[in-house]
Amino acid sequence: MEIKASDIKLLRDKTGAGMMDCKKALVEGGGDPVKAEKLIKEWGLAGVEKRSGRATNEGRIFLAEKDGSIVAIELGCETDFVARNEDFIKFGNNTAALCLEKGWTASNEELETMVRDVASVIKENITLKRVVAVKAAAGELLHSYMHGEGRIGVIVKAAADKAEALQNAEVQGFVHDIALHIAAYNPVYLDQSKVDATWVKEQQEIFTKQMEGDEKMKGKPANVIEGILKGKINKAMSEICLMDQGFVKDEKQKVSAVIQGLQKATGSNFTVVDYNYIRVGE
Repeated sequence: MEIKASDIKLLRDKTGAGMMDCKKALVEGGGDPVKAEKLIKEWGLAGVEKRSGRATNEGRIFLAEKDGSIVAIELGCETDFVARNEDFIKFGNNTAALCLEKGWTASNEELETMVRDVASVIKENITLKRVVAVKAAAGELLHSYMHGEGRIGVIVKAAADKAEALQNAEVQGFVHDIALHIAAYNPVYLDQSKVDATWVKEQQEIFTKQMEGDEKMKGKPANVIEGILKGKINKAMSEICLMDQGFVKDEKQKVSAVIQGLQKATGSNFTVVDYNYIRVGE
């Protein structure tokens, strides 16, 4: 049976499968493009099942934004080569946009089917690892930032009691800069009020053990030891809390101090109220 090159091209354009797979499918399907398309899908899904157990430690973050809402998704794949693949990137962007349009905040059957289909074309295990959806309320501003080749995505939510403050160029510039700061320093918490009590307890136990084994601590009054312990805890918290970190553009100033300056400049109670740090593989 003669299979025309034009038929192979049409099937390839429709399915994304390789030229040889398209030709083989058309031959086995007796030249019927519908049967050939079904065969390609069956072969691809069979391959997906074989690859499903492979680790997907590489990947990319994709962002979509519209009308005060932002969605970030993480797509995992096996190799960094596929993470840079045009079809993979196009699929990721389209999927993030679809999640935003549909209001999806987690994976679902439709999304999983889409992922399996693209995996059957790219021929590598691909997984949808997470969907992060953020929406701005009245008096809030959202800003997103992508670092590197989609390895890190950041979403910042800021708020102010005066709408004009969020339109201020200096404020908007700061919100972008704080997104860069978060990408660079990966703070664990927004401020000390958000720190998990379990983490504090663990640090207290660690520092207490260290101090017990320190000859310089022996013989010191209990209140002095308690003060030193409190200081160590506060220092540890300042390193992991966004508001206590040295600002990326001026490390001599804490982030909280920069925000206070903007509050005075705009006459508002502007602040950063939340953020999302999304890194491939974490």
